[in-house]
Amino acid sequence: MPFFEKGAVRIHYEEAGSGFPLLIIPGGGLNATMAFLSGSAPFNAMAVLKDRYRCITMDLRNATGGQSSGPLEVERPWDAYTDDHLALLDHLGVQQFLALGYCIGGPFIWNLIKRAPTRVVAAVLAQPSGFRPELPDQFYNNNIAHWGPALCARRPDVTLEMVSAFLDRMYRANADFVFTVTRDFVRTCQVPVLVLPDDIPPHPYAVAMETVRLAPKSEVSLYPWKEPKEMIPVVVRQVRSFLRAHEPAAMAR
Repeated sequence: MPFFEKGAVRIHYEEAGSGFPLLIIPGGGLNATMAFLSGSAPFNAMAVLKDRYRCITMDLRNATGGQSSGPLEVERPWDAYTDDHLALLDHLGVQQFLALGYCIGGPFIWNLIKRAPTRVVAAVLAQPSGFRPELPDQFYNNNIAHWGPALCARRPDVTLEMVSAFLDRMYRANADFVFTVTRDFVRTCQVPVLVLPDDIPPHPYAVAMETVRLAPKSEVSLYPWKEPKEMIPVVVRQVRSFLRAHEPAAMAR
């Protein structure tokens, strides 16, 4: 798998298939790596969609177990990751693209739409992460206990104090909704989105459904869709239909 470098950032990425570009963002929180797709994902988007799309994915910067690395940008955590997504697409010569993100990929996709609204053609948010008021510090606590110490062990330039400040900015500064955008933004968003809800602590059903109600061009899958396992192919068919309907060639007809 190739690497892309831009300044102090080094991104490990993979491509598969051909056709209109599809950016696939793995789940796994700040430890999101390409291995998630073949290991923990309810369906491997690279495997099932490469027959029609130029699928592009990558390890998240500084994820444990991944091979992407870069500075810990304490003042702009979400935007630093979005910089990486857009820089990789620029490197690959991709202007417009579809997006599919699992878990933390939900907030990342909203940030991509905010940062590059004319480039994101349509997006699928699978089991998206969001703020759960009864567990306000779940993301901070999990990452300060696990992701942070592992990063510090690998990187002598990073201290746990820096990690704490980074996580505080990422998950507490805008501790509401989907972290990266406001309800008003979603209410005015003209990018079509398909939401596949979940309901475990990091993936609140209420937030997923609120984005469906607010977004003017939203669709939603059946729920639950991961159990029984026989339901997953049904949702994959819906994902394929949604993406196909919003490919530029389809929209032009």
